[in-house]
Amino acid sequence: MILERLPRRHTAILLVVCLCVLGLVGKRLAAAGTARTPAPQAAAFDQVEATDGTAAVPKLVVYVVGAVRRAGLVRLPEGARVADAVEQAGGPTRRADLALVNLAAPVADGQQVIVPARVVAGSSAGTGAAPSSGTVSLASATLEQLDELPGIGPVTAQKILDWRQSHGAFRSVEDLDAIPGIGPARVEQLRGLVTP
Repeated sequence: MILERLPRRHTAILLVVCLCVLGLVGKRLAAAGTARTPAPQAAAFDQVEATDGTAAVPKLVVYVVGAVRRAGLVRLPEGARVADAVEQAGGPTRRADLALVNLAAPVADGQQVIVPARVVAGSSAGTGAAPSSGTVSLASATLEQLDELPGIGPVTAQKILDWRQSHGAFRSVEDLDAIPGIGPARVEQLRGLVTP
């Protein structure tokens, strides 16, 4: 073996050099391993600096659509309201019908905020208009369109709009069962008249 042929002094120097090289390689590997693992907080949620600069608060991501200047995803701090989401999306357009939007409602992460446009009298086109099949879209119907459905009065129509505002778009007609005043029998009655 080579180490047996070398004098003790050279063997000691060679061992010290090998240990130093191994130490440097180990340090590099350890640093590379920790750099690749993301911080748990950063992976869990986006953060924004608080107004007083002392702490970070989680951000909410909200999808704003309809009669706003810049429809799309907006990021808001915890405790934000629908009015904040609309403002973050560039504000309402001149055609927006804000009377149908509860601007004071708190927003939740992943929520969709729909800002409907005013329907011009005598026009069947526009946001909330019923499709040519005669069905009413729960995703865009106005209070007046919902009020015209059988068994749905103005109070229940407003409950449908409030539910849509706080929970997002209806995924199916069965979602109506979650609204107070609408039971399974009413859902069956509306099944052919509405679409999600």
